[in-house]
Amino acid sequence: MTGSVTAVSRHQEHTFSKPNSARIILLTGLGVEGDAHLGRTVQHRSRIARTPNAPNLRQVHLIHAELLDELAAAGFTVRAGEMGENVTTLGVDLLALPTGTRLRLEPGAVVEVTGLRNPCRQLDHFQHGLMNAVLDHDEDGNLIRKAGIMAIVLADGEVRPGDPITVELPARPHRPLQPV
Repeated sequence: MTGSVTAVSRHQEHTFSKPNSARIILLTGLGVEGDAHLGRTVQHRSRIARTPNAPNLRQVHLIHAELLDELAAAGFTVRAGEMGENVTTLGVDLLALPTGTRLRLEPGAVVEVTGLRNPCRQLDHFQHGLMNAVLDHDEDGNLIRKAGIMAIVLADGEVRPGDPITVELPARPHRPLQPV
């Protein structure tokens, strides 16, 4: 499975949206250089309050551009970076990936998928109804979280829009994504 990067974003401060950049630098074991969520331990405010020394499993946030298209069809206006993601992808079914999948963001960066982003009420502060728009239920009534995935950085590298993405699945049995 292959895809591409359509946008990269970062912000030094803890804000909901992140402005697009021409490039971002991924740092092994830390995250995105110059981003508020950079660090070996949790950097998300809600998690710091609960478990300040827990490992940072949310170093890089990825969202599929197809979600932005789906939201546009539902009447929302959401551009890359506006839901806080660092990397916007195209052509990779991020939500179907198992935990432990490695994504090679060419030419050299590698991230490992740790889990799902758990959407929060900040989405509704950004645009009314957006929280419900990124949640769904499957035919068995199970909750589907569509607001992207989280990853840790395994190998340094620069990432730019247009860079190819190569997917490397982990050994079986695959573990489905859970919120992190």
